[in-house]
Amino acid sequence: MITSWLAACNSNSVTNNNQERKMEYTANKDWIKTTNIYEVNVRQYTKEGTFNAFKNELPRLKEMGVETLWFMPITPISQKNKKGTLGSPYACSDYTAINPEFGTFNDFKNLVKEAHAQGFKVIIDWVANHTGWDHRWTKEHPDWFLKDSATNDFKIASGMDDIIELDYKNPQMRQAMIDAMKFWVQEAGIDGFRCDLAFWVELDFWLEAKKELDKVRPLFWLAETDPLDNPEYMQVFDAAYTWTWMHKSKDFYQQHLPLESIDSVLNRYNQAPGMKAWFTANHDENSWNGTEYEKYGDAAKALAVFSSTWQGVPLVYSGQELPNHKRLEFFEKDTIAWNGKNELAPFYKTLFGLRKNHPALNAEVSVNYVQTSEPHNVLAYSRTKGEKQVVVVLNLSRNGNLNVNLTDSHVGGTYRNAFTNSVVDLTSNKQLLLQPWEYVVLEK
Repeated sequence: MITSWLAACNSNSVTNNNQERKMEYTANKDWIKTTNIYEVNVRQYTKEGTFNAFKNELPRLKEMGVETLWFMPITPISQKNKKGTLGSPYACSDYTAINPEFGTFNDFKNLVKEAHAQGFKVIIDWVANHTGWDHRWTKEHPDWFLKDSATNDFKIASGMDDIIELDYKNPQMRQAMIDAMKFWVQEAGIDGFRCDLAFWVELDFWLEAKKELDKVRPLFWLAETDPLDNPEYMQVFDAAYTWTWMHKSKDFYQQHLPLESIDSVLNRYNQAPGMKAWFTANHDENSWNGTEYEKYGDAAKALAVFSSTWQGVPLVYSGQELPNHKRLEFFEKDTIAWNGKNELAPFYKTLFGLRKNHPALNAEVSVNYVQTSEPHNVLAYSRTKGEKQVVVVLNLSRNGNLNVNLTDSHVGGTYRNAFTNSVVDLTSNKQLLLQPWEYVVLEK
C-alpha cells in the first residue's frame, strides 16, 4: 500500500527527483503517430501472473515490433461483492496502490524502467468512472460517491453489481482523482493512460485532468469510446476505439453482407475527429464475445492487416501472436496456453515494422481508395508520402482465384511485397490473383 504519497510530494527530495526524471522522457508526442499498442493481461500472461514474470517477455515482444504496452488495471481489487474467485481488475480498491497478485510497487516501477530501457512506452488502464465496494474512499470520503435514492446505499454502476459510481460534481473527489493519476506518471514513470469507459465520465473532468497532467509532461491518451458516438471527447484523447467498425465487420463476415456495408462505416470514420484504434480482439471481446476467430473466422488475418495499415493505430491483445483460440476467464486464473511457437509473431512483426518505418503509414497520412475490377469483393487502398507509397489489397470475400485488376492511375511502378519480399511490377500488368480472404501489402 502506498499511503503517504501526497504528503511526500511536498518534499524537496521528491520534487528534485521528479525534475530529474522529466529529462528521461520524450518531450513531444510524435511517437504516437507511428506506434502500435499491445494490451497486457498480467494475470493470464504467465503461470506466475506477476510483473516480474512478464518482464522476461519484453525481449520477445521487442523482437516482434511491439512499441506501446498497455497494462490492464494494476490497482488492488475490491473484495466486497467481487466477481468469481479473483475479482475484476476494473473494481479498484485503491487508486495509488498495486494489486498484490501482481507484485509490489517497486516491481512495477522496475518493469517500467526496463521497458523504457528496451524502447517501449508504457500506458496503464485508468478506471475513473467507478470503484469497487470497499475502495478506501468509501470509508474516508463516502460523500464522493453517488447514492441510490431507493436504498440510500452507493449507486451500482450500470449492469455491473461489483462496482459503484463516483460523483463528479464533487470537486474534492475530482482533484483526488487527478492527483492519483499524477502519482503514476511521476512516481512510476508511465507514458499515458487507456481510460476505461471514458464516455461515462464527464468531458469537463477529462479536460481538467489533461490540463493538469500536461504540466508534468506530454502523455498518450487512449479512450474507450468511439469517435462516431462521442466526437467531442476527441478534444482530450489522442486515439479512441472503433466499436462501430468492430460490430459491422463482424456482421459483414457472419451474415455474408455486401462489402458496401463496411465501406460506409469507414467513410464515417474518415470524417470523425482524432486517431482511431483498430483491433480484432481485446480483453472484453475475447472473454465475453469470443476470440477473433469466433467473430471473423478466415477473415481474421485480413482484418488484422487492415488494422495496421489503415489510418490510425493498431491494437493487439495478449496472445494474438500465438494465435490464441480460447476465451480467457475474466475473474479466475486462466493462463494463456503459450506453446513456444508464436506462429503469428512474424506476421505482426512485418506489420509493426512497416508501420513504424514506412513514412506513408504515419497516422497523419490519409487513405485513398484504389479502384479495382472487383469492387464488390475487394477493399483496396493506398497511402502516399512524397515518393513513398503503400498499397493494400484485401480480398474480403469467399471467392477464390480472383483476378483483380488495379485500374487506378495512382498505382503503378515497382513494389516490394511486404510479406514475401518479392518484387511486384505494376508498371503495365496491374493484375493480382487472390484466394479467399487473401491480403497483399505492397510498398515502395
